[in-house]
Order: sequence, then C-alpha cells, then structure tokens
Amino acid sequence: MTRPPQASGGRTWPAITIRGLCKSFGPAPLYRDFDLDIPRNKIIAVFGPNGCGKSTLINMIAGLMPYERGEILFDGKTLKDTKVGYVFQNYRDALFPWKRAIDNIRYPLALAGMARAEIAARVDRIVAAFDVRFDLARYPYELSGGQQQLVSIMRALVPEPEVLFLDEPFSALDYEMTLFIREKLQQVFMETGTTMVLVSHDLEEAVFLADIVLLLTKRPTQIAEIIDFTVPRPRTVATLSTPAFVATKAHTLDVFQREVRK
Repeated sequence: MTRPPQASGGRTWPAITIRGLCKSFGPAPLYRDFDLDIPRNKIIAVFGPNGCGKSTLINMIAGLMPYERGEILFDGKTLKDTKVGYVFQNYRDALFPWKRAIDNIRYPLALAGMARAEIAARVDRIVAAFDVRFDLARYPYELSGGQQQLVSIMRALVPEPEVLFLDEPFSALDYEMTLFIREKLQQVFMETGTTMVLVSHDLEEAVFLADIVLLLTKRPTQIAEIIDFTVPRPRTVATLSTPAFVATKAHTLDVFQREVRK
C-alpha cells in the first residue's frame, strides 16, 4: 500500500488511520483511495481550496457522514469504541434551545449516566478552564454568538474526548471572541493533550493553532502537502510576527495557490 506523504520529525503512532477512503457526490468523486495518518496529541488544521471536502473529511472521520469504501481506525479501534467531540460551525443549531446553557454543557455527561457529583465536578472544571463570566443559567437565545459557541466548545470537551473535531468554529465570531477562544482552546490542549482536528478557511488561524497543517488538493481530493509548525506554546499575538510563522504561512499560501491554479 502506498503511504500518504509524511513530514519529517519522527511522529508517534497515529491516533487516526485512514486507508482507501472513497466518497462521491453523484457521478463526481470527491475522495478516491485517500490515505492519511493523524498523530495523537497534536492540533491538525485542514486547509484547502473551496469544495475540496474539508468538512466532509472530518464528518466522515467523526461518523456524521457515510463513505462508500475504506477504513478509519482510532488507535486500531472503531469509532464506536472511541470517545470523540464535535464543535459545529453553526452553533445556533447545535445547542438545545429549550435547555439552559449549563444544561447543554451537562447533557453528554447525563446521557452517559454519570453520577451527579462527577457531572458537577467536570462542569466546574471546564467552566473554570474557560474563565466563563456570563450567566450559564440563561438560555442559548439569550447569549451572544460568541457565548453560544463557547458553550458548544465546553459541551464537546466536558466528556474528555480522545479526539475533538472543530468545523470552522470561529467563522461567525468577531475578532475579539476569536482571539479569546483560540487562547482557551490552546490552554486546554496544553493541559490535556487532546488530539484536535480543525477545519479552517483562515490561513492565519490554521497555521497559528496547528502543530500540523494538512493541505488538500482540488477534487478528487488528495494530500498536497503536510506542513509542520513547531513554534512552542503558548503562542501569542507576538507569534504572528515571528520569522517561523511568517515563513510557514508564506509556504502554505504558495502550496494553496499552486493547487487552486491547477
């Protein structure tokens, strides 16, 4: 079997192994015999041309969308034996409008049958980690868009998933809230090492957050390049002007433009 392109650096055994993935919409193939290794304890940003299937890829991995052929394993396990979290782009539809924000966060723990004391402890920890300063007793429609997305992210993280998928989680947020949530996600990652797979249409955001940028081609989609970004964390606004960031962003843009022009 031909292995997908790999960046240098001696990566660990992959958290997610994808082999021979195939997906079509009508007669047009989107993914055809697609292979990928996603290592554990990293943030992977998925970036590529419009229509290349970035969200479709993470939806197939997360079990939200079927595929025609192929295999997806999590450290050798199937999805049903793996704990995953998902943050949707459209936070307004993702939250239960009839439940208070705090009950939305509690929901996956209650669904799993966890004891009340453990639910309370976990929710307290995640609320403290994100330094929440608004009233979680309010309903989603009483919160701002950024607050609703923050609740969505906390709900996805409170079960302590092995893998967290994020589908353009900042696209509808203002810049101030984007910076805040970036900082908090990075903090959670540094404390827990949770593998995160992030779809982004913002090149600066993708490079800033990622340990690995996965660049995709136009359809039928394959891997254009895998780019490592190894600047230490915590990363700050000052990171955006470092030579390493500027060079990585420029290289990523070059590859992206090459694929768009094909």
